[in-house]
Amino acid sequence: MSGHSKWANIKRKKGKNDAIRAKITTKISREITIAVRMGGSDPVGNMRLKLALQKAKENNIPKDNIKRAIQKGAGATEGQKYEDIVYEGYGPAGVAVTVNVLTDNRNRAAAEVRHVFSKYGSGMGETGCVGWMFHSKGIFIVSKTQADEDTVMEVALDAGADDVKTGDNEFEIVTAPDVFDAVEQALVEHQIETEHAQITMVPDTMITLNEQDAEKMETLIDALEDLDDVQDVYHNGDFPEE
Repeated sequence: MSGHSKWANIKRKKGKNDAIRAKITTKISREITIAVRMGGSDPVGNMRLKLALQKAKENNIPKDNIKRAIQKGAGATEGQKYEDIVYEGYGPAGVAVTVNVLTDNRNRAAAEVRHVFSKYGSGMGETGCVGWMFHSKGIFIVSKTQADEDTVMEVALDAGADDVKTGDNEFEIVTAPDVFDAVEQALVEHQIETEHAQITMVPDTMITLNEQDAEKMETLIDALEDLDDVQDVYHNGDFPEE
């Protein structure tokens, strides 16, 4: 595990999402509908739905939108057929990038993602070219105002967490996906609130970006996230503090 905290990039991404709220609402609503259609409307036992609802909560999606998305998924017997696809490529300075897509048109999605990579990055690669360096991990962010380091470490590690990292203002708890629920429940039982909780893709190593490459990387990520079919973008770029 890298000692580098991913929270800075998470905060950067969330800040960008706030500026395109309508599009984010549409994407998350679609994810909720597909999750319900595939695994039912009860988030217990449907991890995909649980994570979609968590994402909706963090992005302040209105409850009415969430309700409609769930009802749409639960009542759908026919409709558009969506598929999950992961595209991989390289950004400025050789940054590894994976793009999670939920689409009803594979050809359109591939063409749009390839165009963005060609315009703002180094290009889209073959399947597996960078995916091997990303691993699914659960991430919890806990403010230092919630509990002291010893308490957070004891609660998290006893529940099965892999690691607890200490930042300037927060703790970052890292877990395997299969113990995400157990760690979340332990934090709730000890009344430790989280600022952020998700299962995400974490890279083995990070590439430090200078200011110029960081700006180019920002442009690439924003362009990819602006595509209707793109749900998530993961990368191993380490942005400068400023």
